[in-house]
Amino acid sequence: MVIPSKVHVALLASPGLGHLIPTVELAKCLAAKHGVTITVFAVIPEDTPVQDELLRSATSLWPELINTVVLPSEKDFPSDVGVVPRMLAMVRSTFPALRSSINGMVNKPVALIVDYFSTEAIEAIAQELNMLKYVFIATNARCLYYNFYLPYVKKEANRDEPIYAPESEPIMDDGQFKLVLSLADQTIKELVRVASHMAAADGILVNTWEDLEAKTLNLFKEERFMKHISRTPVHPIGPLVRAGEPTGSKPELMKWLDRQPNKSVVYVSFGSGGTLSAQQTIELALGLELSEQRFIWVVRPPIENDSCASLFKSKHSDEDELFEYLPDGFLNRTRNVGFVVPMWAPQEEILTHGSVGAFVSHCGWNSSQESIVNGVPIITWPLYAEQHLNAVLLTKEFGIAVGPQEDPSKELVKRDEIAKMVRRVMVNEEGIGIRTRVNEFKASAKEALSEGGTSYISLSKVVEKFVI
Repeated sequence: MVIPSKVHVALLASPGLGHLIPTVELAKCLAAKHGVTITVFAVIPEDTPVQDELLRSATSLWPELINTVVLPSEKDFPSDVGVVPRMLAMVRSTFPALRSSINGMVNKPVALIVDYFSTEAIEAIAQELNMLKYVFIATNARCLYYNFYLPYVKKEANRDEPIYAPESEPIMDDGQFKLVLSLADQTIKELVRVASHMAAADGILVNTWEDLEAKTLNLFKEERFMKHISRTPVHPIGPLVRAGEPTGSKPELMKWLDRQPNKSVVYVSFGSGGTLSAQQTIELALGLELSEQRFIWVVRPPIENDSCASLFKSKHSDEDELFEYLPDGFLNRTRNVGFVVPMWAPQEEILTHGSVGAFVSHCGWNSSQESIVNGVPIITWPLYAEQHLNAVLLTKEFGIAVGPQEDPSKELVKRDEIAKMVRRVMVNEEGIGIRTRVNEFKASAKEALSEGGTSYISLSKVVEKFVI
């Protein structure tokens, strides 16, 4: 559905590439497929070339429909402030500038779509300015479901048995329950507040699709959920992932990939925020070598006891210093089978390439979906936030991944375990079944986004609300 008039909608993205990328993809989808005029407000505490290029590319593709506004935020916080409270405070600090910008527009937006860490703007901005209020969840429906039940989980925190939703089956197994309870009290309080803001929205857009999460999506429609938790409609509109955009000159990395056999390369990357310890970096290097498989590895400087230390950093070590953390002789021994990349690599182009056969991933939802839509099996390495829950979905429910016995965010994953996981996907018969399942989801994702597909129809129904 392409709307007949220039309906204007504002999108608000909280800090970090993991939030900005899917918000920009939503903007592109609304503009390209539905003709909506979009202003993307991006909360950016500190400029980086990747963020700048991301915003520039969106406006260059649809200059008449997409505009971007950078909202500088607070960035200096005490070291003991957790990631969630810090993120919420960053967004909150931009509200005066956001309000002023919207009020100054001639064609004011009829709706404000906020992401997970921007939900406070529903009351502070959207209600005040009489706008429609929508939340865009860039992760999966299961995480959204858990978040809605957080107040109930916290109330039952002293129980030893699994947590049950009202009149329902268990919503969390023992491992997931312990993960939630390990969060700091202040973090839980903030997440409960986010859930209350989402319940006040006109709708929630989720970056998933029916075939992938039919079981969870059906739970939102059950009367017991609507009676006890929220009646806010949930709309699956994904997968919204960034497409690879080849540059004029092909990087040496991509030339190297061109020379590798089909499905023979393991891609290793932990997202824009993930970091490993020095010892884990060594074990990972030796594990990749022990697996005897080709690999691309995006390396960052190790940091002790902080698995998301790169999340708010924009400056890092130079290349020579980075490679000092690798085992002696590793680069020389693996020079014919491996390609080590400092800091960043063009992930979308890599996962699209036919030579890539597996992805060692932190299980951020953007990366997970990029892997799925390209038919690439995943080796899970969750580090922080909802990544542990994503890893459970990918391995146990979707059957498109394998993972370590250890929790990589707390325990050392040793070289033998790493080599075993890689070979399970790349060499063993088990990998054939995993690859078959991920390709089935790849096909269903394409169908969901096509005109007449479930996600296309779901977003079309939301767009209709903008013109009523």
